[in-house]
Amino acid sequence: MPNVNEIVRQAKVMQQNINQVQEKMAEQTFKASSGGGMVQVEMNGKHVLTSLKIDPQVLEHPDLEMLQDLIVAAVNEASRIAADSIDREISTLSNGIKLPGFF
Repeated sequence: MPNVNEIVRQAKVMQQNINQVQEKMAEQTFKASSGGGMVQVEMNGKHVLTSLKIDPQVLEHPDLEMLQDLIVAAVNEASRIAADSIDREISTLSNGIKLPGFF
């Protein structure tokens, strides 16, 4: 039968490692674009949008609905990329075990 103290120790070590990964990932930048690069966004690992660039050509013949769709698409893609990256890092630490409470 496993020693309960050892299990608790291992859980604490895993939690510390997960915290370190989350801190590292929060500092990383994830980029995505839509509309062939007409809209470009950057997001950090905390899923905070840090940059939005819109090609000036989009504004020459403004189509508000299209621009809104392009922004949403780029933000969603950057969020997906960030979440996938975080999931890969956490999965590596947990030996593939899906841990609740992560993106």
